[in-house]
Amino acid sequence: MSKWYKDGIRFECQGCGNCCKSSDGGEGYVYLNDDEIEGIANYLKIDKKKFINAYTEIKNGYRVIRDPDKDCIFLKNNKCLVYPVRPAQCKTWPFWEIALIKKNWDKKVVPTCPGVGKGRLYTIEEIEDISKNKSPL
Repeated sequence: MSKWYKDGIRFECQGCGNCCKSSDGGEGYVYLNDDEIEGIANYLKIDKKKFINAYTEIKNGYRVIRDPDKDCIFLKNNKCLVYPVRPAQCKTWPFWEIALIKKNWDKKVVPTCPGVGKGRLYTIEEIEDISKNKSPL
């Protein structure tokens, strides 16, 4: 079966912060692995245990960034406070498997992400590689 993005997708982050917000008012989770927890804690210059207690919780059996306002707690003025060490889940947007379903792409990604259609062309191979390396899903 041919993928709708077989000719690639142009994308370049525009720094809008929309991907860090809950687009439908529901809960969205940023999943963390141990390396990401340690990296963010080090970046914030706090102890790993303090970071876990202050900024994370367990949801669906996974460690996630706590989201008291439904948007990422590290999003301030549409900028990521931990951008250099952001989790893989954040780095791989918009090339998530669920986002690459054509209906989701057209109805959820394109309307909210001004970076779609701009920047360099990602090949189908790059897109599929990125989509499969998202952590931890």
